[in-house]
Amino acid sequence: MTFPLVFFSVFFGLYGVVLLRLLWPRPALPSLTHYPRVSILVAARNEATTIERCLQALAALDYPAELLEILIGDDASTDATWAVTQRFIADKPQFRLLAIGQRLGTARGKSNALAHLCRAATGEYFLFTDADMALAPGWVQAMLAAAPAGVGVVTGITTAGGGLFGRWQGLDWLFGLNLIRLLTDCGLPITAVGNNMLVTRVAYESIGGYEALAFSVTEDVQLFTQIVAQGWHYRNLIDAQTLGISVPQPTVRHLLHQRKRWMRGAVRLPWQLALLFSSYGAFYTVLGWPGLLPLPTIGALLAGKVLCQTCFLAITLRQAGHREHLGVLLLYEGYLLAMSLAVLAYTIWPNGIQWKGRRYRWAEG
Repeated sequence: MTFPLVFFSVFFGLYGVVLLRLLWPRPALPSLTHYPRVSILVAARNEATTIERCLQALAALDYPAELLEILIGDDASTDATWAVTQRFIADKPQFRLLAIGQRLGTARGKSNALAHLCRAATGEYFLFTDADMALAPGWVQAMLAAAPAGVGVVTGITTAGGGLFGRWQGLDWLFGLNLIRLLTDCGLPITAVGNNMLVTRVAYESIGGYEALAFSVTEDVQLFTQIVAQGWHYRNLIDAQTLGISVPQPTVRHLLHQRKRWMRGAVRLPWQLALLFSSYGAFYTVLGWPGLLPLPTIGALLAGKVLCQTCFLAITLRQAGHREHLGVLLLYEGYLLAMSLAVLAYTIWPNGIQWKGRRYRWAEG
């Protein structure tokens, strides 16, 4: 019994430290005293059903319209993405729609679309988001406030909406991004997330742009790694004004495609984050090992994990200015276990990576 006692003592002790760290007071973001020109960049491929929601949110941003340019790159869509976007932006001069054509350098797919958008952008700051995202009105100001001199990349917070399946996906986002934020606060460069990200022009140009990077299906991880390697600082934010709400993956199959691509990027993340995530798998391995623990102890340990996890998510939701029902938080554990096993199996399965109607080999990640 010595090993499980030590393991679970460390597991719950670490959770306690994380929860205490979450409650540690943080200074508020400063108010902007200077309003620079900003370029918002949206790469879109086959987003006819989601992009208008994104564009409506961008049109409602609380930032001087004359200092905003919003560039949408249609990446060879085969649906009505172009027509939907063109109709929406017809009377909005801050918007511009570009057709993405030839490849630039080593860039492919989404990274190629972003490379074109960055070349066309005129702002001092690039703000990246996805066509299935809706950002808060104060998004631009809050992201800029977190990027003083020396900071090259800033990541906001993301969740997902929709029904129960979508809201559980939203909890995935919140849980993972707040763990990343905690490690970032400790001075560890982890990653940025490309659906809610600011990069300064000078930081982007210091690495030569997407067209100079080795191709990756997780282009945001690649960009972050290269920017940090050039000596730029980084910030990860949990704040109501930096909250983006994504359209969730509609089915388990779509979610598995997304998570396999994420897993390809995860193999390049620092060991500290990998250790935190793998501790979840170790928890169930030790908990369910045949004959190791009596049933009452298993029940008590599982209840303790659900309690800690629910507290973590409740604090994160409060910090992000978002709400969720307690029942959804408590039932998240079952979803998390089932999806973790499914994602692990699907990642191991040798069928490549599918993304926006394109297929990539695992080695291309």
